[in-house]
Amino acid sequence: MAIKLVAILLVLLACRGLPELVRLRNFAWWRAWLDKVGHSSTAAVFAFGLAAPVVLCALVQVAAPGALFGLIALAFAAVVLYLCWGPRDLERDVEAIAKAPDSERRAAVLQGLRADGAGADVAFVAESLVEATFTAALKRWFGVLFWFTFLGPAGALLYRLAQLLAYAPEYGRDRPAAQQEAAQRLALALDWAPAHLMALSLALASNFDAVFKTWHDYHQAHGKGYFCLDLGFLPAIARASVDADVAAEESGQDAHSPRVALEDAMVLVRRVAVVWLTLIALVVLGNWFA
Repeated sequence: MAIKLVAILLVLLACRGLPELVRLRNFAWWRAWLDKVGHSSTAAVFAFGLAAPVVLCALVQVAAPGALFGLIALAFAAVVLYLCWGPRDLERDVEAIAKAPDSERRAAVLQGLRADGAGADVAFVAESLVEATFTAALKRWFGVLFWFTFLGPAGALLYRLAQLLAYAPEYGRDRPAAQQEAAQRLALALDWAPAHLMALSLALASNFDAVFKTWHDYHQAHGKGYFCLDLGFLPAIARASVDADVAAEESGQDAHSPRVALEDAMVLVRRVAVVWLTLIALVVLGNWFA
């Protein structure tokens, strides 16, 4: 677990200090592999197109820990996590929206928040910006981080490949509808746990009552139960948290202002990240002193 924590910190430092490395997040090799698999059955695409690279990654992961006092395992974990992060930089996408000089330039950068191809177009209104920021945070940061923490590099790779297969046009183009539906269900299943953990973390980092009430009311209104793959509760609690957070400040700002909502949404996303990192660090310390 300590290696995972160090790998996470290295990736965060690289994202902050070496933004030009983002060009390395290229999965063209996997697209070529999918083309070789061809338009096979859904089971074949999942077994050979998705599972095979993940299993190969897992084999390397299992073989690496003892080499060079764990340095090989650390390097491998950090590289895989970095490649699966993003792929776009969330901080810079949000900053580009906030600093856009005019509406035309802003309209161009707004869609960067939904670069995975999922969801509706992002509009420069508070509600849309908050929803897009939290959805992007789930798919770029927290989904990868969750599965990396639990399954190591293989978990991060599984999450990223599942998201690409489900939502990226260049990977799902011309595939049968059944395969697309199966890929999207897998992607939603992988998002379920990190989305709920984001909600819990947001309750701790923001207004607990607002988060819990919105989460409960959403499920009561939709009547699908708490264990369905409907993740619409996350945008709902994100909006409620931003409203409560802005209202709690004594600056007189309006939560319905797009710029204010976007800024506060990013603040809350960072708080959730701090909660996650703190929890991981406590687990590492607990293992050391157990």
